Amino acid sequence: MGEIAERFVDSVDDVRIAVYEQGNPDGPPLVLVHGWPDSHVLWDGVVALLEDHFRIIRYDSRGAGRSAVPQPVSAYRLDRLADDFAEVVAATSPGVPVHVLAHDWGSATVWEYLARAGADERVASFTSVSGPSADHLHRYVIGALVRPYRPRRFARAVGQLARLSYMALFSVPVLGPAVVRRQFRRGTLTRLLTVRDGIPEQRVHHSPNLTADAVNGLKVYRANYLRLLFSTHRDHYVDVPVQTIVNLDDPFVRPYPYEDTRKWVSRLWRRDVSAGHWSPMSHAESIARAVRQLADHLDGAPPARELRRAQVGRKREYFGDTLVSVTGAGSGIGRATALAFAREGAEIVVSDIDEGTVKETAAQIAAGGGVAHAYVVDVSDAEDVEQFAERVCAEHGVPDVVVNNAGVGHAGMFLDTPRAEYDRVLSINFGGVVNCCRSFGRRMVERGTGGHVVNVSSMAAYAPQQSMNAYATSKAAVFMFGDCLRAELDQAGIGLTTVCPGVIDTNIVRTTRFDAPAALQGKVEARRAQLVKAFGTRRYGPDKVAKAIVSSVKRNKPVRPVAPEAHLVYAVAHALPQVMRSTARGRVL
Repeated sequence: MGEIAERFVDSVDDVRIAVYEQGNPDGPPLVLVHGWPDSHVLWDGVVALLEDHFRIIRYDSRGAGRSAVPQPVSAYRLDRLADDFAEVVAATSPGVPVHVLAHDWGSATVWEYLARAGADERVASFTSVSGPSADHLHRYVIGALVRPYRPRRFARAVGQLARLSYMALFSVPVLGPAVVRRQFRRGTLTRLLTVRDGIPEQRVHHSPNLTADAVNGLKVYRANYLRLLFSTHRDHYVDVPVQTIVNLDDPFVRPYPYEDTRKWVSRLWRRDVSAGHWSPMSHAESIARAVRQLADHLDGAPPARELRRAQVGRKREYFGDTLVSVTGAGSGIGRATALAFAREGAEIVVSDIDEGTVKETAAQIAAGGGVAHAYVVDVSDAEDVEQFAERVCAEHGVPDVVVNNAGVGHAGMFLDTPRAEYDRVLSINFGGVVNCCRSFGRRMVERGTGGHVVNVSSMAAYAPQQSMNAYATSKAAVFMFGDCLRAELDQAGIGLTTVCPGVIDTNIVRTTRFDAPAALQGKVEARRAQLVKAFGTRRYGPDKVAKAIVSSVKRNKPVRPVAPEAHLVYAVAHALPQVMRSTARGRVL
């Protein structure tokens, strides 16, 4: 990080506040406010990503870091903390509205300030992380508790209140500080962050005086906890543009109270992040990107796709403001899937090894009023896929949905199939899925805002056939790979669906290679013609698979057989696996 200039600002009650400034002196001012038990160093990871763009202003709240530690409990009421914020803004950015990013009690402080007259003239935007307004939280919890005839909302309110019960302990004089002092000296918080929340140790940013800060800061709970529950609260309307970052795995503040925020805020954006309470450490990139996108837009830049999707109350189609990548989109299931997502408002990245067909797919999407970008990629080539993913993410952003559909057909007994051909089928059908999941999956996890992956397998994955060894094996590998990866991606809020089509009328039979003994080579084309006719007579087209894929993403289905025979065989394969093995013995080319 760049050079940091320290200064002190005098606030109410003669409390001196330590302020730290750095970053781009010509950039828009951004004020960062921390919560308990942190100091300004909480934001180190975020600041490193924003200091080139913003003039960064951080400060230690009273009782923390190098700021003064007033003794009266009343000195830690939210209105006093809001006074500190006001004084810091006035001293560091006179006459210039500031963007604000705050966490935990820091967010509650800024919400308190925004209730004041003229606040909208001093604050250009407010991004709140794990810190709802005390007024809004009170309205949600108490309002639901007095209306038990709405059982779901009532249960959520009870659950939220229970998760705030630790505040009661923290509010008890002597006992609260003794417990906190003991636990912090034992390193309990750091272990929770690194072990429970999985935050790398190098991302954990604490003040050297963490224990003292934690004990001093407990007066925030004593000053505000009972007032939060039992005081009469205001109709707290806010005219400042607000962005809430909702940590879905926060054990203290659940997502539910944010449902009503739109009632109180005139311009609201909401981003859900699969993170715990300390997302400024675990998801610094996500937070920094959110702040910059909002600030840039309010300063006149077109809204980024993520920001458009986050805007509350904006009318859109289901996949509006969503980026979807589909491989193998030059024909068949891939093309139908790309068109289906486009009809529901998505922006599409279509790719295929055949440049002509993928450009035709993009043209069809454009003709229907959609937006599509065509790329040529060989999914079996890991380096080609990595370059493809890098280019897509740089030019259009990280996809929200990735459909790994590219594949080839193959028929033939194992002993009749050349090694090179067997390897080719595996490298495309299975290796292509692995390559795309690695390149796009890593970027989706790093982005931190969830998403969905669809891997197209086949009914052949669980229906052994001696005449489709290479193909069935590749699709079975995709199936198991999906089951393993699903558990891993779930931790990042990314869903994964394995789609298993049955007999679908596409051009795959026409392009399938048949490996047969020399004596049967003359019958290959006749057999191909029979299969083409049978598939065509079935009249079960790729559009139905596309519809199933779109539906599965909406519902986060883990496995989706498509077509009646796929469902039937899936059930038999799991209930009576020996039947499938016995049936395979009779299936030949």
